[in-house]
Amino acid sequence: MAFSVKQVNTLEYLTSDFLAVPHGFTTRRGGVSSGALASLNLGVHRGDSPENVLENYKILGRALGFSLNRLVLTHQTHTDVVLPVGLANCDRGLLQPMEPECDALITNTPGVTLAVFTADCTPILLWDPKTGAVGAVHAGWRGTAAGIGAKTVAAMVAHFGCSPSDLRAAIGPNIGMCCFETGADVPKAMEAALGTAAAPFIRREGEKFHVDLKGLNKLWLERAGVCRIDVSTDCTACQPDRFWSHRVTGDHRGSQAGVICRGEDAK
Repeated sequence: MAFSVKQVNTLEYLTSDFLAVPHGFTTRRGGVSSGALASLNLGVHRGDSPENVLENYKILGRALGFSLNRLVLTHQTHTDVVLPVGLANCDRGLLQPMEPECDALITNTPGVTLAVFTADCTPILLWDPKTGAVGAVHAGWRGTAAGIGAKTVAAMVAHFGCSPSDLRAAIGPNIGMCCFETGADVPKAMEAALGTAAAPFIRREGEKFHVDLKGLNKLWLERAGVCRIDVSTDCTACQPDRFWSHRVTGDHRGSQAGVICRGEDAK
């Protein structure tokens, strides 16, 4: 594992040594939001004041080195839609209206920063050291079953000429197998998509099942040809004081983000 915890004043976020571009998986620490949204809420539709959300992004932007007018946010609805974006899409979601529905963003435009939101779902960040292209993926269990990680790799190949073997991936904090208890619908969806290869990532306990979303997303990336994949061991539901967890608090929560910046240089 190559994940590190970064601290800038009260801001806390995680980075992966596999990604040599500005990026981070945020925690709930280091922002200005209050009450049930304290403190680094990055969700724009969580009931927070726009001023608080904007200031939270400014705090994160200063730490990672991105400008808000080069930021693109997702309009997530648990799809497998991957959207290529560039300068024309900047400001979308924060300073301008949201992009069309999508759960993954890719870009090869210098200076553009991508963000996806989670509160138990799986964030995946991708970087190609040869083309400079980056991707950000939100994989809920439906997106995982649909192979959105692999589809994002395919989109980077199609749009930017990336080679899957060059890509590096980091899978950030999500709800771990320890806490993701489900009915039969989730394992059935994984088995329908991946066949017997899904079995090691599903554990039955009576009438319920525990599912390893990190492991399943890693499997999808491997099938897509990605060789270097870093996986966080953090479970959002185990640490609700550190991460937002929908399973623990329901809708009374903020959102953390996976953020990655396409550098100004080609590499």
